[in-house]
Amino acid sequence: MAAVANKLYVTKENDELVLKEGVSPDAGKHADERVLIVGGGVTGLTTAWALIDAGYSVTVISDKWASLEDRITSQIAGALWEWPPAVCGRHTDVISLKLSKTWCMTSYRVFQKLQDILPAGGEEGHGIRMRTANFFFDKPVEENEEEHEKMLEIEAAKIPGFERDPLLVTKHAVSQEAGVVDAYKHTSPVVDTDAYMLWLRALVEAKGGKFVTHHITGDLLEQEDALLRVFGAAYIVDATGLGAFDAAADRTVYPLRGALIRLVNDGTKFPKVNEALVVAHDYAKRDDDGGIVFIVPRNDKTLILGGIAQANEGKLDLTLDSPEMKRMRDRCNRFVPGLEHAELDPHSPIVQGLRPVRGENVRVERELRKKADGSLSKIVHSYGQGGSGFTLSFGCAGDVLDLVKEAKAGVEPTPLKADRKTMVIRH
Repeated sequence: MAAVANKLYVTKENDELVLKEGVSPDAGKHADERVLIVGGGVTGLTTAWALIDAGYSVTVISDKWASLEDRITSQIAGALWEWPPAVCGRHTDVISLKLSKTWCMTSYRVFQKLQDILPAGGEEGHGIRMRTANFFFDKPVEENEEEHEKMLEIEAAKIPGFERDPLLVTKHAVSQEAGVVDAYKHTSPVVDTDAYMLWLRALVEAKGGKFVTHHITGDLLEQEDALLRVFGAAYIVDATGLGAFDAAADRTVYPLRGALIRLVNDGTKFPKVNEALVVAHDYAKRDDDGGIVFIVPRNDKTLILGGIAQANEGKLDLTLDSPEMKRMRDRCNRFVPGLEHAELDPHSPIVQGLRPVRGENVRVERELRKKADGSLSKIVHSYGQGGSGFTLSFGCAGDVLDLVKEAKAGVEPTPLKADRKTMVIRH
């Protein structure tokens, strides 16, 4: 991994975080300034990568890390790149939607280039693949104002492979019982979350990042000075996800429960699925567990079935026999001929987790509260990405770099606003 670490770096260019080949020219530039990142998920580790390549020293602290034995939330994510609002765990807040449409394209370009430089199947094993993603609708897209607007934005952004074609329903032999009549497709990054999270941690470590296994409880602001002193840090990044309920004293944070069924996708029990199949029904028509169809090839051997989005449900007690899991499986079965005969992944037939959602917007913002002595906080927040953690990861990390610079300059923090960035569409 050391060779890979010296082969890739991310940097800000034209106000966007971009991936480049070689060694970062800023490496070690701010080595005497350490950033403490609280949270070891995709948001925390992506931010760590960006900060290290910007020249900072980085320590990441978490009570749990990605592993194949005990998966963290980031590994359980569906991890199909989507144009906001996402089908699973979508954000409707005006600020989030505007910023997310910039953040998602930053991540798209980084993932695309990463896959070009280091193919997913190589020994580096990052697990990023570019696949066709098909989105189906139960009525002509024009009859749903929100979905029609989203489709037009995807077309305007020139997402590779975009094509609106109702015949995709018959091409994929979707059952009439599924009730879909319209569709479009485009190329999307799909993340093998197990491979990627292990790869990402190894990359950050090879670049000099330090890891501390520890659980921090309580409001970070109240213990900011102590944390900075103990870890020899100048700044703190809060990437705690659901933990921000306490870490940021943010009572708007809540869980959105999701679960995936993992199937063997080798073509023996049903025709091998090589493209993502997603249904975006009207939200008003969804049942209590979300009513989503989410079928995505995770890698060359595993197919995942999703479609559960249960707000404020914090228990991880779902089984294959749970009513919502059976309903989800039935919805998916109507989309792939023979899927009902599929063999379950013998190692992990079901995985479940809690998406970290926020009542308002995704929070990529400096701490607005002042410390007890009246001075400005050195905390930068990045949490609340919900079901879009991978889609927004590099875009959010790029903004964190700017906010750390602001904190360094002693600039007064300002609330997150929709006009903070102007959406830039490049092709």
